[in-house]
Amino acid sequence: MCEKRDDWRNYYHEQFNRRWVTYVEEKVFYRNQLVNDINIYYEFYPNPNSERTLVLLHGFLSSTFSYRRLIPFLNKEYQVVSIDLPPFGKSGKSNQFVYSYRNLAQTVIQLISTLGLKEITLIGHSMGGQIVLNILHQQPELTEKAVLLCSSSYSKRSKLPLIIGSYIPYFHLYVKFFLARSGIMQNLQNVVHDHSLISDEMLFGYVQPFLKDEIFLALTRMIRDHEGDLSTMVLNQIAHPCLLIWGEYDKVVPLSVGKRLKNDLRESELVILRETGHLVPEERPEDVFQHIKQFLA
Repeated sequence: MCEKRDDWRNYYHEQFNRRWVTYVEEKVFYRNQLVNDINIYYEFYPNPNSERTLVLLHGFLSSTFSYRRLIPFLNKEYQVVSIDLPPFGKSGKSNQFVYSYRNLAQTVIQLISTLGLKEITLIGHSMGGQIVLNILHQQPELTEKAVLLCSSSYSKRSKLPLIIGSYIPYFHLYVKFFLARSGIMQNLQNVVHDHSLISDEMLFGYVQPFLKDEIFLALTRMIRDHEGDLSTMVLNQIAHPCLLIWGEYDKVVPLSVGKRLKNDLRESELVILRETGHLVPEERPEDVFQHIKQFLA
């Protein structure tokens, strides 16, 4: 049984690596940096013809992998830094780290400072969008504009019974069971409107970070630290021009949230992608790129 499971992993790992290289440019730097007492994995795609750097932040249960179809378009015009937010992807998974949005935002701010990035534009998908909003609130001078892709908004703090439960030994096994119950295919069908786009590459790319148990210990801590999204009052204070891009059929963060967010961010515009779900960088990478390019012109 173990041999069959290892064969399955090795086969999909080989197929994943073969297909992954078709998406990346010849020059890409894969790096790890200790920031805020945790290891941060990031990918740097240079463009000698651009002084602007786009900083990409992914969503919950995701990683830089979710941007692999969008990055080649963006890299034609800009430098790109794509970050694995801890505890996801290849970044650290310490259960001692504070996984609040505020601290995750501070971690990204410190990484940007450490790398000496200038003229940046922040781009965040889903939870990554909420991290972007936290950065705009905490350090408004860091960037002039931001792009929010189906951004998480208006969610509340984790409920008290869940927070208390996170202190119970082996609670991480419950987290693992809860996430495994629906399965990766069902989860992808929930975030992608066009199910024909779901491939073996996607299946393995999204499941790979969850093949080791350490991620579930970190997710337990993340549940405990989750403080909820920024309030309407704070959103009203953000003065940056923001481009909001939303899928018409987003089931995770419905379009109604995007419309509400547009009203609360005083310098924002909303673009709706028809026949599209939550995972807009996967489903409509070229369209997303064109809207970003126009916004930054």
